[in-house]
Amino acid sequence: MKKKRHVFKFLSIVILALGMLLSACSSSTGGNSKKPEATKEKPKEDIGSFPLVVKNDKKPVADGTLNYALVSDTPFEGTLNYAFYTGNPDAEVLQFFDEPLFSTNGDYEFTNDGAATYEMSNDNKTITVKIKDNVNWSDGQPVTAADYEYSFLVIGSKDYTGVRYGDAIIQSIVGMDDYHTGKAKNISGIKIENDKTLSITFTKSNPSLLTGLWPYAMPKHYLGDVAIKDLAKSDKIHKTPIGFGPFKIKKMVPGESMEFERNDDYYKGKPVLGSLILKVVNPKVILQSLKKGEVDIAQFPTDQYKSAKGSKNFQFVGKIDLAYSYIGFKLGHWDAKKSLNIMDNPKFQDKRLRQAMGYALDEKSVGDKIYNGLRFPATSLIPPSFASWSNPDSNPVLYDPKKAKKLLDDAGYKDVDGDGLREDPNGKKFHINYLAMSGGDIAEPLAKFYMQCWKNVGLDVGLVDGRLAEFNSFYKMVESDDPKVDIYGGAWGTGTDVDPYGLYGKDVPFNYSHFVSDKNDQLLADGHSEKAFDHAYRKNAYDEWQKYMNDEMPIIPTLFRSIIYGVNNRVTDYTVDPKDTSFVWSKVGVSSDTPDAE
Repeated sequence: MKKKRHVFKFLSIVILALGMLLSACSSSTGGNSKKPEATKEKPKEDIGSFPLVVKNDKKPVADGTLNYALVSDTPFEGTLNYAFYTGNPDAEVLQFFDEPLFSTNGDYEFTNDGAATYEMSNDNKTITVKIKDNVNWSDGQPVTAADYEYSFLVIGSKDYTGVRYGDAIIQSIVGMDDYHTGKAKNISGIKIENDKTLSITFTKSNPSLLTGLWPYAMPKHYLGDVAIKDLAKSDKIHKTPIGFGPFKIKKMVPGESMEFERNDDYYKGKPVLGSLILKVVNPKVILQSLKKGEVDIAQFPTDQYKSAKGSKNFQFVGKIDLAYSYIGFKLGHWDAKKSLNIMDNPKFQDKRLRQAMGYALDEKSVGDKIYNGLRFPATSLIPPSFASWSNPDSNPVLYDPKKAKKLLDDAGYKDVDGDGLREDPNGKKFHINYLAMSGGDIAEPLAKFYMQCWKNVGLDVGLVDGRLAEFNSFYKMVESDDPKVDIYGGAWGTGTDVDPYGLYGKDVPFNYSHFVSDKNDQLLADGHSEKAFDHAYRKNAYDEWQKYMNDEMPIIPTLFRSIIYGVNNRVTDYTVDPKDTSFVWSKVGVSSDTPDAE
């Protein structure tokens, strides 16, 4: 009963906070003609106050077991290969048994400290990669140059069923187009020099090469007997995957839990932990799981931070995330045969409608009152974790309901029948179907808050099928361009390469809004052109792109986010500092066989 009372109390707090938000976003606020200065205020909780490294000076015990929570209200899909996974839950699983060939520094640039080293040619068009001799797959076979080549052969194949081929760097490998279209059996720009060394030559140099080159090898000896068209659904990826990370898979309950055992032959040295257990934990109970010591590490929902603050048996570490949330418009569809985005949906072609929907949203109140200041209004499509490239002065669309109403009036969306809701420019009923994802206590009230904000400027918005969609169903509907979906609430983890082409290019499937324009193509191309090796040139290209996308608004950037982790006091040597290039899971341990508990 105690647990139930606590959950009910927290839910009541959340609903109360949402109630205050709904009041703030009432029609009475529509007369505010000024862009709120409050958006510049400091948040209630400063992410800078969170430590980056867990505090525990005790020595780790030998052969300890760590419990890791994958915080989700839905099972993980279990597509356990970097070339094929699409959801962050699978990425959380992958990190323990597989990893990239290259380590990175604090600016997310490749270093030679990882499983492979590299050298660049003088013209920056050829990279030579050498895999270290002691790097082996978990079945004992060496990781080879042929394994790295195989990953490009899979992604570049016309039979490939994943979404990575849209990457601009992959497409610019010499001979990739001929291979992709079936004119060649191999990629001419990839040359294997010996078992451990290969070179990759590109049609043009690209400043993103050392942050965005595909860094993952695939075990050819293990996967090569499966047809590429069947790989994504094969048991070798879903049930018995292998990698060369610090742990090996010992046992799996599909979608629910993973038991890992130490990989004694890990190239960076024998891991401290003897085993690691990952299990899916619902966001609604993660706080109690941490307090009871049932889990040692969990990415913690920022909306619950207020209830967790002051906990004694676990601590928080945190940073600004390489991510942002957004509202996307379905402006067209993905033509799989042509591998192109086609912008042919007339419903949202008037950018004034899209802009108005952005101005209607009070994101500062969401960040302050729901996320305790640990999320804050997104001003562009490049997050501030990319300090050199993010531009907060890119004419962001911030909360201004009066401007939203004027834009709708000017675009011809007016309340013809006097029911408080606007008709379209032809005088017909105008309804917007909104696809929102479930997850945590605030998902539904937050979706209702957004719909209320839109209603306050006269737009009729309702949930697709009248309810939230769970993670897998959500992305299935988004990726398949389900005709029921007009707009959708998503989030992007950007990865460590600032180049946004892989999310917004005309020929990439991740461009879920299907926005296409010549100017977008040009600005994206400028950002990874040879001229962009000049920092000022590239900075200007991305400044212009951010302003352009804020004007066209194919998606509404909603919130930048801080990412925080709850960590049991017994955990040692765990950090989220991107500048700590020495961090690997093999160093993490526990200082006691028994977790701290309240």
